[in-house]
Amino acid sequence: MAINNKEEINPIKLIFNYNNIFYSFFYDDFSGCIHRSREYALNYVYSGEMILDNGNEQIKVRKGQCVFIPRDHHITMYKKTYNGERYCGIFLMFTRNFLREMHIKLGYNKKTISAEKTSNSVVILPDTVELESLFASMKPYLNPEVKPKDEFMELKLQEGLMALLSIDMRFAPIIFDFNEPWKIDILDFMENNYTSNLSIEEIAHYTGRSLATFKRDFKKISNLTPEKWLIRKRLEKAYELMQQGKKKVVEVYAEVGFRNPSHFSTAFKKHFGIPPTAVKEV
Repeated sequence: MAINNKEEINPIKLIFNYNNIFYSFFYDDFSGCIHRSREYALNYVYSGEMILDNGNEQIKVRKGQCVFIPRDHHITMYKKTYNGERYCGIFLMFTRNFLREMHIKLGYNKKTISAEKTSNSVVILPDTVELESLFASMKPYLNPEVKPKDEFMELKLQEGLMALLSIDMRFAPIIFDFNEPWKIDILDFMENNYTSNLSIEEIAHYTGRSLATFKRDFKKISNLTPEKWLIRKRLEKAYELMQQGKKKVVEVYAEVGFRNPSHFSTAFKKHFGIPPTAVKEV
């Protein structure tokens, strides 16, 4: 799910970004997007249904429910109609700069937030007066023709953060942790995520490295560039799936991470010397 500062409009969806508060409208029956927010967020469903899939479980968020989404949490987000109502939702993104400012403004210190952390995972939040009041006040902006001022949206972000902390102060040591992420094993991460549409910059971030450090560390474990390693990994997996007779070419290319069948066929022939349609004949 690409999120930017502009309106995104097509026949099936509308997304408006007001100072890191995103209003989403989905008109078709089922829309999915890969969501990799680098920031903490709240997502409230005004109508329809949102399904969050982390690979191990699916969490359904329906009308009137709000969910907390952790930073760097890799999930697939599906938005669909439910009970005859299209999906409408609002996404509050808490950037690191915003949280730093709020950390100072609220007067938190290490002792204040040294309490036990709550689970750093997707959580459907309980109904509270604070959340109900917050999202009721933001409902008028579901009308795309009514555009709020950035200063007003900034206040709503603050209100959203306070509503979250009022539910459980154990969120504080999570969202106010400004340490850089720990480095994790590069190959382990890439083996587990090679099918994802991640840029090299994003992979570096998720393994706890700057882009320059990532490239330097990668040279120590492979004579290929990260881009070529990903292509080779995807091609080898595609070959394996087709040779086993379990998958057809039209099914395989997207499953292993290619976004274009023509690019897949060209890369496959260059690597193996045969087109992918000839694999079963070998």
